[in-house]
Amino acid sequence: MIAFPCAKINLGLYIVSKRSDGFHNLETLIYPIAFNDVLEIVPGDKTSLISSGLPVPGERTNNLVLRTYHLLKEKYPGIGDLEIHLHKSIPMGAGLGGGSSDAAKMLQLMNQFFSLDLPADKLRAFALELGSDCPFFMQAGHCFATGRGEILEPVHLDLSGFSFLLIHPEIHINTARAFSRIRPAAPANNLKESISRPIAEWKETVHNVFEISIFEAHPVLGQIKEKLYAAGALYSSMTGSGSTLYGIFPKGALPEFTLDLASQTRIH
Repeated sequence: MIAFPCAKINLGLYIVSKRSDGFHNLETLIYPIAFNDVLEIVPGDKTSLISSGLPVPGERTNNLVLRTYHLLKEKYPGIGDLEIHLHKSIPMGAGLGGGSSDAAKMLQLMNQFFSLDLPADKLRAFALELGSDCPFFMQAGHCFATGRGEILEPVHLDLSGFSFLLIHPEIHINTARAFSRIRPAAPANNLKESISRPIAEWKETVHNVFEISIFEAHPVLGQIKEKLYAAGALYSSMTGSGSTLYGIFPKGALPEFTLDLASQTRIH
């Protein structure tokens, strides 16, 4: 059984308040993009994970796909062993939600593979145990997200008439440190209203609050954003806590864009 976990970008990202549980309340619009990993599960004599493609840092036992397997195995001991193959195309720690997307697809695959018949609300609860981004990837489409990111409201936004250019520099951003430099505050502009306006107007009202401190620490990221605008982007931003930046261009108008120590993904 095979699935294709997708990436996401954030259109605006605001940290609104610090919660008593240590997490933060946020506001953002999460938009899925056609940039995918590949996840396959087959029966096995012993549960194992094989990864290919981009390297996955850290201990293998901490991989979100394996954590997902063990979470469901603990809840439902009758689950059998699996051979898991994860092919990584989405960079890790890039603000693109690749690990969360892998975990969400693993939940859905196991639910189907083992005929668990878990309802959507149960799957979302398990997803939230794995990460704040995971519930988003349990459903299709783009959403306005609040709370930790698990309170999802579908919104109407059609970007099919545009192309995306993603730039991923070889810069690792520590998420905890990025959050520690944020002063929580409500956004100056209503995000849903701002997103409803023409994309060319977003530059003035749709912001990722992580950019301020992260661009200060890594000036090259701000320079990349400026280059995306200079190349004709209608809107450009960092996604998540970085370090990936994206530009939204008119359909078919993606520029040639070359940077040292950076990879790019073009979505037409």
